[in-house]
Amino acid sequence: MRPSNSCICKYTNPIKTKTRFIFLMHPKEYRKEKNGTGLMTNLQLENSEVIVGVDFTNNKRVNEILTKEASSSFLLYPGKENFNLSLRNSSEIASFLGNNPHIFILDGTWPCARKMLKLSKNLHKLQRVSFDNEIKSKFIIKQQPESLCLSTIESIYTVLNLLKEGELEQCDTKDFLLPFEKMLEYQIECILSPHNYSYRSNSKKEIVTKDMYKKSTERNIIFEQKSDTTNE
Repeated sequence: MRPSNSCICKYTNPIKTKTRFIFLMHPKEYRKEKNGTGLMTNLQLENSEVIVGVDFTNNKRVNEILTKEASSSFLLYPGKENFNLSLRNSSEIASFLGNNPHIFILDGTWPCARKMLKLSKNLHKLQRVSFDNEIKSKFIIKQQPESLCLSTIESIYTVLNLLKEGELEQCDTKDFLLPFEKMLEYQIECILSPHNYSYRSNSKKEIVTKDMYKKSTERNIIFEQKSDTTNE
C-alpha cells in the first residue's frame, strides 16, 4: 500500500502467537494514514486481523468473535482500573487471560479511538487490559497527546514482551519493530535530504519528539535548534 521506494514489506517477518490480536481500525486510519502502524503490526502477526469501522455494535465479524470467544476476549485500553500486565505475575496473567486470549485494539487517533469505544456498545462489556509504559515513543514524526503514548506497533510489542514474561507467549520479538524503525529511517532521510521539498536548510537543527497535539490540526515536523534560540 506504499510506493515501492518506501515499501517496508521486505522488513516484515510475521511471528506466531497464542494470542489473537484484532485491530478495530478507523476508516481514516485505514484509507488515509500513510504512516499508521496498525497495518504494519498486522503484517508482523500471523494470528491477527483488521476490521474497519467506527461503530462496531452491529459488526458481524466482531460479534462473531465476541460470541464464540466470550470468556477470552479483552480490550487493550489505558485505565487505572484495568488488569495491568506490568503489575501481575505469570500465574495471575495466565489465570486472567487464559491460554488463547483475543485482544481487541482500537486503531486510530486518540480522539477517534475514544469515539469508537463510546459508540461500540458491544465492547463496553469487555474486560480491559493495560500496561505501565516506562519508555517514550520512537514515533518522532507524529504528534502524541503525551510523550509516553505509544504507537500501535510499540504497544503490541510491549504487550507481547509482558506476555512472554508471564509465560503466556514464547515468540521472538527481537525484530518486531524493524519495519517501524525502517519506516522512520526513510521518512527522516527524506526530510533531511536537500532534494526533498521538506528539507530544512539549517544544518544545526534536529528532529525531536512531538509530545502534544497542537490546536491546529496540521501536523508539521518540529525542529529544535541546538543553539540557545527558541524553538521554531
